[in-house]
Amino acid sequence: MCLAVPGRVLSVSDVDGVPMAEVDFGGVRKEVCLQYVPDARPGDYVIVHVGFAIQQLDEESARQTLANFERLGILEEEFGEVPR
Repeated sequence: MCLAVPGRVLSVSDVDGVPMAEVDFGGVRKEVCLQYVPDARPGDYVIVHVGFAIQQLDEESARQTLANFERLGILEEEFGEVPR
């Protein structure tokens, strides 16, 4: 299954003219393209689908969604073993 998962932007960089970010998904960190949400900054929450941030969202919504995904085992299905 391939979901859109919320994560918190940890850092932002420019890679060959493309805005990129390191994003934390409840303990799993991934590199994500910010081309569709270039205004995202460290501390912001974004929804990520197949390596692209597609929308920003508020912290409470992101935390609730991550908690629900974790409870349902969706994070492990999406990312493999999730650190506790």
